[in-house]
Amino acid sequence: MKFTFSHNNLNVLDLEKSLAFYKKALGLAETRRKEAADGSFTLVFLGDGATPHKLELTWLKDRKKKYNLGDNEIHLAFTAEDYVAAHELHKAMGCICYENAAMGIYFIEDPDGYWLEILPGKR
Repeated sequence: MKFTFSHNNLNVLDLEKSLAFYKKALGLAETRRKEAADGSFTLVFLGDGATPHKLELTWLKDRKKKYNLGDNEIHLAFTAEDYVAAHELHKAMGCICYENAAMGIYFIEDPDGYWLEILPGKR
């Protein structure tokens, strides 16, 4: 039996705000969308155009308050081809939430409070 990664899911409060963030901050583009027949939810799959892995954003129509992320000890990681330019973009966006210069990494925070690790392309 063999398993392969398909996608990761994040639930979001404001789908349009999240889509704009992921496009600007990470260059992710919508690859597929599924709307519930009754309008109760929307699933949007984002891709990087280089790997088959997808990020699924789930928006629930009746959700009105932010998600409780607990200690938020999980994260997704992205490799930046141009780490310095990525850092400058994220600094300008005001979304850097943690830096570890000794390790050569930093984290950005999306509109819902999820942390995303940014790694240099060549380590």
